[in-house]
Formats: sequence, C-alpha cells, structure tokens
Amino acid sequence: MAVDELDTRILRLILEQPRTSVREYARILGVARGTLQARLDRLEREGVITGTGPKLSPAALGHPVLAFVHIEVTQGHLDEVGDALAAVPEIVEAFSMTGGGDLLTRVVARDNGHLEDVIQRLIQLPGVVRTRTEMALRERVPHRLLPLVESMGRAAAAEK
Repeated sequence: MAVDELDTRILRLILEQPRTSVREYARILGVARGTLQARLDRLEREGVITGTGPKLSPAALGHPVLAFVHIEVTQGHLDEVGDALAAVPEIVEAFSMTGGGDLLTRVVARDNGHLEDVIQRLIQLPGVVRTRTEMALRERVPHRLLPLVESMGRAAAAEK
C-alpha cells in the first residue's frame, strides 16, 4: 500500500506518541478529527497499523537472555512443529525460513541455564531434527519502522 505525506505524518505521530488521543493527533496535525479517523481506519483496514498495545520488555520481565534458535524439521512436519512452538511461552516469534534451517525462533530466557532447558524442550518436539542456537549480545538497532515509513512518504512526495 502506498502512503502519502499525511499518512506518513500520522504514522510518525502514533509511533512517537502512542498514548495521545485522536482529537489531540488531529490538532497537532492540523486536520479535522473525521479526516484523521478515516485515515486511521483505512491504515488499519489495509493492515498497515496492526496493533495499538504497549511494547513490553522481556528483560524487564525477568528474561534478559535473547537467543535465535534455528530449527531443522523432518520433511512434512513444518506445520505440526510450528503449532507446537506456540505452546512454548519463551518463544516470542517464529518464522518459516529458507537456508540453514526450516524455522527461526526468537527465544527469551531468565539465564543461560533456562535457555538450555527451553532448547531441550524444543529438541524433544516430534518432528524436530536438530537446533542451532545463536545468542544476542547487545541490541544495535531496535525494531523500528519509522525510517521506512518516512522513506515511503518522501518517495510519494517526490512523485507529485
């Protein structure tokens, strides 16, 4: 979906000030509340805005260890293993992949021993052939989308 300059300004604002009201967003942006609401509804309907909840910190919740676990799966068991991963609370994300493994998971843990326990649990899942774990040392670029949104907004403005 293409975003225009106003969409870009709206997305920047909700990313930077997520707890502000729609009325206040409209005032800041200098647009009618109805216009803003219509834009927000369209962005949600198109799947650009996928949630409005708080961002939680696993480290602050007592799980400071972050690892990426590649999982190789027996052929034909990808869906079964994927479903089983959803039952492991320490897995915060899982993706089907190409390359060195079939699944890539983001795993959080209390400490290294806990991480080992989680990995042992994964190894025992039916259909899992092997795992390979890489531990994160420090986050260098936090999850972000604003630079992408701004780039799209600049491209849309340049097309005018």
